[in-house]
Amino acid sequence: MPNSPNVIVVLTDDQGYADVGVFGAQGFTTPHLDRLAAEGLQLTNFYVGAPTCSPSRAALMTGSYPPRIGMTDVLQPSSSVGLNPREVTIAELLKSVGYATAAVGKWHLGDRPIFLPTRQGFDEYFGLPYSNDMTPLPFLENEDVIEYSPDLSQLTKRYTQRALDFITRNQQNRFFLYLAHSMPHVPIAASDDFKGRSERGLYGDVIMELDWSVGQILAKLDELGIANNTLVVFASDNGPWLLYGNHAGSAQPLREGKFTTFEGGQRVPAIVRWPDQIAANRVSHDVVTAMDLLPTIAAITGAALPNCTIDGRNVLPILEGAPSGAGPPTTMYFYAGAELQAVRAGPWKLHLPHGYETVTEPGMDGDPGEKASRITPMSLFDLDADPGETTDLSEQHPDVVSELMGVAAAFDADLQKNQRAPGRL
Repeated sequence: MPNSPNVIVVLTDDQGYADVGVFGAQGFTTPHLDRLAAEGLQLTNFYVGAPTCSPSRAALMTGSYPPRIGMTDVLQPSSSVGLNPREVTIAELLKSVGYATAAVGKWHLGDRPIFLPTRQGFDEYFGLPYSNDMTPLPFLENEDVIEYSPDLSQLTKRYTQRALDFITRNQQNRFFLYLAHSMPHVPIAASDDFKGRSERGLYGDVIMELDWSVGQILAKLDELGIANNTLVVFASDNGPWLLYGNHAGSAQPLREGKFTTFEGGQRVPAIVRWPDQIAANRVSHDVVTAMDLLPTIAAITGAALPNCTIDGRNVLPILEGAPSGAGPPTTMYFYAGAELQAVRAGPWKLHLPHGYETVTEPGMDGDPGEKASRITPMSLFDLDADPGETTDLSEQHPDVVSELMGVAAAFDADLQKNQRAPGRL
């Protein structure tokens, strides 16, 4: 479409629901993210497709639940699997309608050449192929290693500079920038410009530097005169890694964090801005997921959807301010690995019986704490009244339990029948 916007997706790593000013941050400030929200739309019920890195990113890129595309595990260095090159990513979708595309930062969808961003629709890549706590740790430009064990305190700045360079080079084109920061995944580090800046300690310093990065992107769009026709999406890939205590974030008032299918694991801070199309200073409580990005971007740009089952839906009416409930509601399914553990429909969230690990003693200063295994029984929560999932209402509402059990079983059975394989060497 002639007036299709530029698209920028900024994804942070392990940033908690409460780790943005407008979402309730304490001990540090995020003026640039707050500005983004003031000029756009704050999404309070935004979910990622999984509570861990690789599956969550696969869901975002393809619009599909991770088990549907065989991406259920966190990939390790030199894993023999990755995102199947046959899957259609947002980058491939946008390249088909003439966009320049770049991935900057953490990838974590396979580090072998056939799985790298340059084989998944991105014209260029600059960053780490997986998490910054993994070894060996190569820094890639396109498909070449340019150094090993980079200075982690400089990652946010290096990613930001490369992102600004890409925007500047493509200011006359339509472009898609996927800026996936490595921080605040442990081990965390901030540059000298941000060390000691926050009351929260190093974690707060790291978030303030990420906020600075967003500010640099917004300033560049303003400088080039392309801000009004650029869709900017900000989100985290999953909840905070609570085991690391003061080196981890907060999901308050939500329950638990990363690795769990409680709200703190998959409900993340999200903001969308597109001045030409999305009214400013709004808050939406509609359920929106990272998987909705692909079909929504397709609808905005006129790109054809992939010829396969996807789980996301076009949420442009929500972004544009359609009355809450005007469209069909999103039913959200919560998978940990290949196991369906919960389902949300409207305000109701039903947890199926499953095991999970909870933090019993948070760590300090980069050391992990202690955790214990727990089992949650069948339990029903009203998330509108109880976002912290504290009060089980299953006995009071057996009809809702029965209905959601049926919905979950039917969806999972269909997904199992329509799975696609991951890429394999």
